Amino acid sequence: DRVGEVKRVTNETNVNVKINLDGSGSADNQTGIPFLDHMLDQLASHGLFDVTVKATGDIHIDDHHTNEDVALAIGSALHQSLGDRKGINRFGDFSAPLDEALVHVSMDLSGRPHLSFDLQIPSERVGTYDTQLVEHFFQSLVNTSGMTLHIRQLAGKNSHHIIEAAFKAFARALRQAIEYDLRRRGTIPSSKGILSRS
Repeated sequence: DRVGEVKRVTNETNVNVKINLDGSGSADNQTGIPFLDHMLDQLASHGLFDVTVKATGDIHIDDHHTNEDVALAIGSALHQSLGDRKGINRFGDFSAPLDEALVHVSMDLSGRPHLSFDLQIPSERVGTYDTQLVEHFFQSLVNTSGMTLHIRQLAGKNSHHIIEAAFKAFARALRQAIEYDLRRRGTIPSSKGILSRS
């Protein structure tokens, strides 16, 4: 199994993350931010990853630090679990509909962090969650995982639907990208012969 386990402790948060890329979709997420927990459950369910996140943070101030540090730890765990990335598809692409919302995600596990984010989320909050934190979550994850990630909204009016469609599409695209390409026979999917984060 390809497993990544990361502990991140700062003066603002204490985060423990474990991801098994070859899991069955099991989720145990307790961040103190209910909507974020719901989105992480989507990551597990639609990626068929086992995802465990335990986090405490200064949510009495706001959710910013916990949201960021959870994403940084997930990205680090993903990078760790992928190892040298031999034999994987590397690229993933998926469009997920959720009622009126439709979001497209395309990614490259290239080792080069880049985010292009284009969601038009109409409300400032979903429940207690500040919707500005969605982009910050994906930027933080991209930075530590070494991933090129494009997220585009094709349709949608309901903020919850738009964000959830983005997480579902991300999970499905990531599932494609990390799966093994049998024709590669364990070689690195790059003409350079290496996939690095620098």
